[in-house]
Amino acid sequence: MENTTGTESAIGTEGTSATESSSDTARPDTDQAHEPPPPPPTRSRRRRLRWALRTALVLVLLPFLSLLAAETALRVNYTGDPADGTYTRNQDAIWLGHAWVDGRKKDADVQALARRLRSTGIRDLYVHAGPLEHDGTLPKSAYTRAGWLVPAVHRALPGVRVQAWLGDVLATESPDGMRLERAATRAAVVASTREVLAAGFDGVHFDLEPLHSGDRHYLGLLDDLREVTRAHGALLSVAAHQIDPLPAFHSLWGTFTGHPKWWSQAYFGQVARRVDQVALMSYDTMQPLRSLYGGYVAQQTSLALEVTPPTTDLLMGLPFFHDDRFGHRASAETVPAAVRGVRLGLSRTDPGRERFGVALYVDFAATEDDWTAYREGWVRLS
Repeated sequence: MENTTGTESAIGTEGTSATESSSDTARPDTDQAHEPPPPPPTRSRRRRLRWALRTALVLVLLPFLSLLAAETALRVNYTGDPADGTYTRNQDAIWLGHAWVDGRKKDADVQALARRLRSTGIRDLYVHAGPLEHDGTLPKSAYTRAGWLVPAVHRALPGVRVQAWLGDVLATESPDGMRLERAATRAAVVASTREVLAAGFDGVHFDLEPLHSGDRHYLGLLDDLREVTRAHGALLSVAAHQIDPLPAFHSLWGTFTGHPKWWSQAYFGQVARRVDQVALMSYDTMQPLRSLYGGYVAQQTSLALEVTPPTTDLLMGLPFFHDDRFGHRASAETVPAAVRGVRLGLSRTDPGRERFGVALYVDFAATEDDWTAYREGWVRLS
């Protein structure tokens, strides 16, 4: 009995242990097998998921679709025929390089320039006489031959005006450059203007970049400069940034790039009302095709005409240069496309405007094809 009992006891103990062990090991699997599956998404959850996916898709596609719509509008803007008579009003201009005032150009060059310009509508020459120093001063050594050039042009091209083209980089997007917020700097620019006018120039043409839309210090500077030029019977002219192709586009672009590039249309008008002449730099537009570039120029022409007073000369820039870089595709930004765009914008907005023209940038990069396109597209039938 004892042995049997002992054996049974041993067997029972082992059996009980084995059973409990097996039971404990199996329980988790058994629990998982009997655990109910997660409930299927409710209708509201499925709705929220679809809404989130659609929102994400819209956010991805919106910039592309907006760009596509804008470019399509530019292409449409390039269609149609310009109005009859939308050719030169003999108010055109050209930017000339520094060689004309530093001794490199001679009398023969002035005669060649006169032959080139006589049968065109060019009335103003913007001759590079700078750049200004960052503090607004201008060394007289920068324009040593002005006393020769101005009377030489007047003899060879009666009625053509020679303006001193002054510019500098502004410290708006980097720590280096001119700071218009400094009163001393603005006063120095005014003093430099008096000096170049005393040297015989017929006016002063300013190109300060990058100049952000709404800069009140620039407007104040223009007010001060206007007093000086009027006292000398001279012209005040500026090169102007492009106008927002879409409302407030400069703000959006500036937020993402740090370079707001465009001016608001209202600010362009504020500048135009303070000067005798404004030349809109309608090149470096980032357009990839001629038709899109031409449509863009047509739009810019209309926008500028809408806010430029009739007492101010409005000139639209033509690309007489052929760089290939970000922002400028030479195969797209051509003189024929620009001229057609200018004529279309003029036709749609103010075809009878007299104080209107084009400005050619720049003499030392121009080709014969550029000159031919300008003559055939803009000067003909004038």
